[in-house]
Amino acid sequence: MNKLLVSALGLAVAASVVAGCGGGDKKAEEKKPAAQKFLNIATGGTAGAYYPIGGAVADILNKNIPGANASAQSTGAAVANVNLLKEGKVEIAFLQNDIAYYAVNGTEMFKDKKVPNIYGLATLYPETVQIVTLKKSGIKSIADFKGKKIAVGAAGSGTECNARQIMAAYGLKYDDMKVQYLSFAEAASALKDGNVDAAFVTAGFPTAAIQDIATQNEVYLIPVDADKADAVMKQYPFYTKVVIKKGTYAKQDADCDALAIRCMLGVTDKMDEKTAYDVTKAIFTHLDRLKQSHSAAAVVSKESAMDGMSVKVHAGADKFFKEK
Repeated sequence: MNKLLVSALGLAVAASVVAGCGGGDKKAEEKKPAAQKFLNIATGGTAGAYYPIGGAVADILNKNIPGANASAQSTGAAVANVNLLKEGKVEIAFLQNDIAYYAVNGTEMFKDKKVPNIYGLATLYPETVQIVTLKKSGIKSIADFKGKKIAVGAAGSGTECNARQIMAAYGLKYDDMKVQYLSFAEAASALKDGNVDAAFVTAGFPTAAIQDIATQNEVYLIPVDADKADAVMKQYPFYTKVVIKKGTYAKQDADCDALAIRCMLGVTDKMDEKTAYDVTKAIFTHLDRLKQSHSAAAVVSKESAMDGMSVKVHAGADKFFKEK
């Protein structure tokens, strides 16, 4: 009996040692750091809202997704960002909902250059088409643009597309004025220097470029007349009417009726479902950090994240938004 007892005890000890070793291996696996996941985020120019909000998105992802190595990069904004997505140079991009639609359907600046594999994670906030001049210019309406020097945004940009569509509602073509293709920051400098008479800036307000002008000059925001806004919206259903409240910019003493599209986060079908889910969840469960980055982000919410979505929603994002 004693020999049998000793033998049984020996087997029990051996079994516990083996089990202990197995448990150690499991713990070691649990402690193994997550594989790095690079998430390059295409934003826009440093004077717009995309760049600071994109920086906040990168910060959120780095802090809340194991192994995430996210970084925001300044780019030529929406149209350029579609191409960066197409070329696989970025994983996430800030887009305008209209530009995303044009890309997926091969229209406007993407005619014969269709990019069908773009998907949306969420829409964030309205991007308002702000049309700014100096009070001293005497310009009160878009109808006054004939023969004037007008900055319509960077060549081929979303802003340039907005400018063309809105001016067309007034019966104006580029041939009727002296068009200059300038970025937000370039347009601000040109307005201050008197090299342009008015400029289009499509961004969440207040926009740094316009704030910069308003610090030393009296600015005037040119409204879009209600009937013209209706005409634009009938032809391009992505637009919505918004009001830029007085006091948004220094010495702005009246509300301004304007048109807006929506900023959205776009990805491609190269992003797997889990990553899309993790990215969407991280952003929308840390909106406080996002809202600290720029005043335009103040209205971002889970409830409005599908408003104006103009392309198919990525399965990972769809899964997150359908969760209770």
